[in-house]
Amino acid sequence: MFDFTSAPSFVLLASTGLLALLFGSFFNVVIYRLPKMMEENWKRECRLILEQDSSDTGNDSDFNLAFPHSHCPRCEAPVRAWQNIPVLSYLILGGKCASCKTAISLRYPLIELATAALAVLAIWQWGATPQGVAMVIFSWALLIMTMIDIDHQLLPDSLTLPLLWLGLTFNSTVGSVALNDAVWGAIGGYLSLWSVYWLFKLVTGKEGMGFGDFKLLAALGAWLGWQMLPLIILLSSVVGAVLGGTVLMLQRKDSNVTIPFGPYLAIAGWIALYWGDQLVATYMQISGLSPAP
Repeated sequence: MFDFTSAPSFVLLASTGLLALLFGSFFNVVIYRLPKMMEENWKRECRLILEQDSSDTGNDSDFNLAFPHSHCPRCEAPVRAWQNIPVLSYLILGGKCASCKTAISLRYPLIELATAALAVLAIWQWGATPQGVAMVIFSWALLIMTMIDIDHQLLPDSLTLPLLWLGLTFNSTVGSVALNDAVWGAIGGYLSLWSVYWLFKLVTGKEGMGFGDFKLLAALGAWLGWQMLPLIILLSSVVGAVLGGTVLMLQRKDSNVTIPFGPYLAIAGWIALYWGDQLVATYMQISGLSPAP
């Protein structure tokens, strides 16, 4: 559990939360724009392959994480600086555009709050240390990928692969997982879901998951070690059954509808980060595989 006895000061945690809110505002931009940037890039590559004229498609390079500046998608009124303060602006504006009064999705302040909460928890647990900063980055990456996968059923290589290499780099320097375990965690994470994918496809002729899921589990293995892979797979299955079943029931969707698996892997990886050792020890003790303390 969290180590409350050596918790950092309130000032440090408050400062972390406030700073993280700013990152959360930027993460909203990443979650919205990165898939669109990828889509435009795919279209551009297809036009090149098909040797089609792309002169009438506009200047796609103007759309990136920095440009165009934030604006209302309906009236295109620019979002002023005071209207872009994380959470606070949403409350001041009553959740509506300042110009046309169009409702602003509640998910924006919720993502900002989630970003802050994840950072505060990591610094609370590990302090203002290299490990604490690394776990903040790890948690934020999982949040961003979760939201993108929910929206587009997509786990971008530009997120999963850097996360994997960061995990290996972290555990080769200041991390608590042996580098050998981290490397085999990355290999085992990828191959385990890769094997399930091809077995399912051979039996059913359908694709049961995307390649991004393999890379995300490989990244989790690189951060947490191969020993955590069985727990992550088990937890992701349980979380998927509970949350996925609940969503299908509430939205009254057909059971054959495609549900992204990435969010469940991300949630399972985050749980394993904080409570993995305790869960494994408890299971070993209950199953009789290890003696009681």
